[in-house]
Amino acid sequence: MDTLKMHHNGTVKMIAHRGVSGLERENTAAAFVAAGNRSYYGIETDIHETADGRFIIIHDDNTLRVSGRDCIVEQTDYETLRGIHLLDRKSESTRADLVLPSLEEYISICQRYEKIAVLELKNEMKPQTVLAIARVIEQMGYLDQTIFISFAIKNLIALRAGYPDANIQYLVERIDDLTALIETLKQYRFDIDAKHNSITAEMIPQFHQNGIRINVWTVNTVERAERLQELGVDYITTNIVE
Repeated sequence: MDTLKMHHNGTVKMIAHRGVSGLERENTAAAFVAAGNRSYYGIETDIHETADGRFIIIHDDNTLRVSGRDCIVEQTDYETLRGIHLLDRKSESTRADLVLPSLEEYISICQRYEKIAVLELKNEMKPQTVLAIARVIEQMGYLDQTIFISFAIKNLIALRAGYPDANIQYLVERIDDLTALIETLKQYRFDIDAKHNSITAEMIPQFHQNGIRINVWTVNTVERAERLQELGVDYITTNIVE
């Protein structure tokens, strides 16, 4: 099995969602390297704070779905989480090489393969936590190659206050009031990262006219990806389309 290949017109940037999660266990070094070895512009992932104030890569609030072992991430210490072996995507048995990556490991893979890091700040965090995550990336020399995303707008506002030039996209699942959303994005200089079926053809020029770039998630068919490319979105986040 390989990625699904779409026709590219050179306008859209493809983001590997949790790495190439259509091929490898999501949010693992294996999934990130799979993206690194392909034509993706960026590699997206998710970050939580652990019970002892460290940072670990995982999407869910607990480890059950990806490991079979039920630990609440933010109530568990870093070393315990690092010791959990994850389930292989195909066999659903654990693999010794599949563990929850650290923030540093994820950024290092993005650096090695020269991919943009797209980092989702999971759940609402304290401002100092958001800034601490950014500092780790800054110290690794990769802040300019990182896009921060979150559903929790307070996370993004805190990041903007501490890092005025950070590349930030506000995650949304639906758009009820386009005018109000555009005003918020302009106020904080955020781009948009929207669920793909919430974006209409009529919205795209309105975002662009206001200097707002558009990312869409999660697009897993070639037909839909090519249609969104035709409509003029700037980024497509996908598990499997390349």
